[in-house]
Amino acid sequence: MIKHLNNTEQGNGIDTVTVKNLVKKFGAFTAVDGISFDISKGEIFGFLGPNGSGKTTTIRMLCGVLAATSGEANVLGFDVFRQPEEVKKRIGYMSQKFSLYNDLTVEENLNFYGGIYGVSRERLAERKEEILEMAGLIGREREFTMNLSVGWKRHLALGCAIIHDPQMVFLDEPTAGVDPISRRQFWDLLYLMAEQGKTLFVTTHYMDEAELCHRVGFIYQGRIIALDSPKNVKLTEMKDEVLEIVCGNNEIALRILPEVDGVDEVFIHGAVLHANVRNSEKVIPVIRRTLSEQGVDCQRVKKIDPSLEDVFVRLIDRMERQPQL
Repeated sequence: MIKHLNNTEQGNGIDTVTVKNLVKKFGAFTAVDGISFDISKGEIFGFLGPNGSGKTTTIRMLCGVLAATSGEANVLGFDVFRQPEEVKKRIGYMSQKFSLYNDLTVEENLNFYGGIYGVSRERLAERKEEILEMAGLIGREREFTMNLSVGWKRHLALGCAIIHDPQMVFLDEPTAGVDPISRRQFWDLLYLMAEQGKTLFVTTHYMDEAELCHRVGFIYQGRIIALDSPKNVKLTEMKDEVLEIVCGNNEIALRILPEVDGVDEVFIHGAVLHANVRNSEKVIPVIRRTLSEQGVDCQRVKKIDPSLEDVFVRLIDRMERQPQL
């Protein structure tokens, strides 16, 4: 079961990652635009943003595989740009498309990656036992990887990425395409690793996963626009109240509700609508009346606590409304 940690449980005050004014340009295009942040040992740091916002470019620079245009970055005490090979040897990296060999067994995949990372035979035997137990793969050592479910493949991919026992692990969309139960099981593994003192840098599109991070950074058009714990981000960045609206026709409601005085924006949230409003007590009756006048059955309108997804939408909307320089 996933354990929700509070701020007093995150890290130990020692920075595993420090980034200062990091910039990456591709010709005239600036992919990462002067970002700065620190990550403490034992912290799960969530890095969030739309596609093309600079998340993967940032990871590639921090992993020592892409040179920065300017700025500084230090991982595990090594300068990423001057000592990239030292960084690569000491980190783990797992992407959405982490390569497992389907025609190899679970154990053979672990052996293969142990060899790539130069793990000694004696240490590899220990690490395989630890990983198989941690990932719930004991008894499946001789099973061909092609026969594993997507969720178990993710467990194995994580095991292969950390076979050399790195203290820093980068995970780029590691649970994409995985069912909700398997995602929760995967996050149980991440929490176990954090409790063991490992530092995790995670990108995800799932806002419920982002809620589980100790801190989150929102990146948009190459710039970090919010950085704090999920709780504090919601407190500081979400000034509006949030309403949940259940009605008979979301399409019509999406068209007419933004015109209601006091409603800043309306967007789809699963099967319901969320609306950011300035005064819920006054706006709720107007919303009900407006929907009724348009022939839309309004089943429920209630004030709810904002989620990170609400904050994310609000931040992006605010940035897109700003005039371009």
